[in-house]
Formats: sequence, structure tokens, C-alpha cells
Amino acid sequence: MENLNGLLLVNKPQNMTSFDVVAIMRKKLHVKKIGHSGTLDPMAEGALLLLIGKATKILPYLENTDKEYIATFELGKQTDTEDIWGNVIEEKEVREIDDLSSLCHSFIGKQKQLPPMVSSIKVNGKKLYEYARDKIEVERPLRDIEIYDIEVLDKNKIRVSCSSGTYIRSLIRDMALQSGNIGCMSSLIRTRIGNFTLDDCYQLDEVDVDTVQLHSIYEALNYLPMIEIENERDVMNGKKLRLDTKEDRVLMVKDKEALAIYQRHHQNIFSCERGLW
Repeated sequence: MENLNGLLLVNKPQNMTSFDVVAIMRKKLHVKKIGHSGTLDPMAEGALLLLIGKATKILPYLENTDKEYIATFELGKQTDTEDIWGNVIEEKEVREIDDLSSLCHSFIGKQKQLPPMVSSIKVNGKKLYEYARDKIEVERPLRDIEIYDIEVLDKNKIRVSCSSGTYIRSLIRDMALQSGNIGCMSSLIRTRIGNFTLDDCYQLDEVDVDTVQLHSIYEALNYLPMIEIENERDVMNGKKLRLDTKEDRVLMVKDKEALAIYQRHHQNIFSCERGLW
């Protein structure tokens, strides 16, 4: 069914890579063009956003989507992967955290984060986890992230709302260190991607090509300012358009169908940045 176009959210289980999920959905939905908007580690679970058909064109516009996670952690143990599934490299007596809420609150805001060695960030053209696999230490670039909110759910369980690119295992590492401890992540569930939550997710065995309901490209890009076009042929032909807007990037729509993303070329003249037909 190659005319299947849109976004599908699935609840990725543990012990499965994001690529495994893509492969399963490719077979279930009988489509070739399918990708995802952000990897979840094999031991993590939760919301995975899949882009199907024409929706693969909007991947660059979803990469900075905010996320929310529920994570648990274990103090007194540090591993080479910063989670409980790695090799233990240090153990230390646990110091009780008197006020976890205050500790969490101190991490809210914009900050620099040192990513884990097992991440897919590239240094000199090679992914960090490849260096880690070869037991080679390299200098890791600090990344700009933002923590919007952290809520304490239990003595070792938190909900984190954050910018894309945030590593929760590294956040837990830093929180443990600030409390005078060492620590690592013990579980991770992604509960939200942008406006999509776990409630929007299918279980893998629920997905059926005849009944699956996809979210539209229009819905996924509703954070962009929209301009309703009368003559969609001009957009479909990629013509430059004169638009009366202060925005530099807009979504051209017709009857709630996303047609193209336009960007300011000069003055009030806009050109097609990405066609979505």
C-alpha cells in the first residue's frame, strides 16, 4: 500500500531497536518508505514516531521536537553506559538525598551537557558508541540542551520534560554527582514527542494495514504558521509567491492538507523550501 502517507506512533517495547520496529512496520504496512524521528535505545521503551510515505519529507522539521520521559535511577553505582545494563566501573556508599525536588529544580533551564560515550553523536566522522566499542576514549563535545521541568514521582523516579537532544542518563549522572553520589539510569520510558503522547501510540501487535489510523502531515506541522492558498497549482508547481506575513517560514495549506513549506526569499517574496505532494 504505497499510497499510505502520514505519521504513526508506536509504543516501542524493551529489548528491541528502533530499526527493528521500522522493519516490522515495513512488513505490516507493505510500505518501503518509512523512517523514524528519533532513536530510542533498545532497553528504553515508549513513544516512537514513524514517518511513512510522503511524511518522510518532514523529518528535518521534527528533529528539534521537545520530549518527555519517565526515568528511574539507582545510586551508588556507575557504569560505562550510564545505565544499569552496562559494566560497573565504580561503586560507592549511597548518601541519602534530603530534598530530591530541590536537586531536580536546580537542573531546570538551559545548560551544557556532556553526552554519554554510548551515544550516536559523531566525532571526527565516527559515532561515539563506535569509539566506546573499540575502548577508545575521545573528547566529547558539550551539547546545548534545556530542561523545562522535572517532577519527582518517587524517591528514585522522575518525569523530565526537555529539549530534543537531551540524554536522560547523563542528566541522572550529573544529578547524582551534585548530590555527592554516583548513579545510573535504571529504566526509561518516552511518554511524549511534541504534542503526541503514549495515548496516541499503537502497540506493535495492534497495527493492521486495513485499520491503522495515521496522523496527517498537517497535524505534525501545526506548530508552523499556516497560510491557506486558493490556487494550489502555483504551490504544486513550486512557484515563488508574494505573501503578506512577518514570518520567515510558513506552511502552505489547502483544506487542512499540507502542500509545501515556503521560506522568505527576499522582501515579501517566498520560495518553496520543501514540497509535500
